[in-house]
Amino acid sequence: MQCDLFNLKGRSALVTGGSRGLGKAMARGFAECGAKVMICSRHEEELLAAVREISEGLDADVRHVVTDMSKRDEVDALAAAALEAFGTVDILVNNAGVNTPQPIDEITDEAWDRVLEINLTSVMRLTRALVPAMKVQRWGRVIHISSVLGVGSKPARNAYSASKAALMGLAKASALDLGPHGITVNCIGPGPFLTDMPMSLLSEAEKEEFSNVTALKRWGRPRELAGPALLLASEAGSYITGEMLLVDGGAFARAL
Repeated sequence: MQCDLFNLKGRSALVTGGSRGLGKAMARGFAECGAKVMICSRHEEELLAAVREISEGLDADVRHVVTDMSKRDEVDALAAAALEAFGTVDILVNNAGVNTPQPIDEITDEAWDRVLEINLTSVMRLTRALVPAMKVQRWGRVIHISSVLGVGSKPARNAYSASKAALMGLAKASALDLGPHGITVNCIGPGPFLTDMPMSLLSEAEKEEFSNVTALKRWGRPRELAGPALLLASEAGSYITGEMLLVDGGAFARAL
């Protein structure tokens, strides 16, 4: 018997920050399950390569839009492009993010504003633009990619942790707003995953520390986030809303 719980045929998905890492892996998972997919990032060449990878071996409709999520007019243009392409965006994954580590007494206004603009304000703005069409059809899935650093933190991650914790509050409030319209809103909190951001920011000692703190004693592979995203994006997760799903290899299973 065929299982339709994760079937996304006829659905459309927009994944921000979809040209690499976790975003690309989630976009591929959606495409494999039949969804039409749009991805965005700042770099055209990366997007073109990602579109090829996401659609490889599939009869999939995969599109891209060059977008700088720190610029509000470009976020608005992205929403308009997605609605023009698909009519409605059934699944929105707010994945784009940035991290500029600075101790609390060294945070610059420029860094703080940029982190909050990309990690939080653009999420609100894009969600605000796309949920009206979801409300009309009485079906939608909104997924904010938060982080384990929104639940705990590390030194100098002030702006990043603040923005990722705020996404959890945003998801809970939005879940209450949108639940009566058949729309779920959730967060995923990835732990240590092998993506460009942590690999570029962490020392070798810090990378080993992250690995050792997990129950599985390893970093996650981007593909391993596709399943949790599919759960929250499909009928399989239809009764999950206002929640934070930690995907951290068991890091937070440890009491001390």
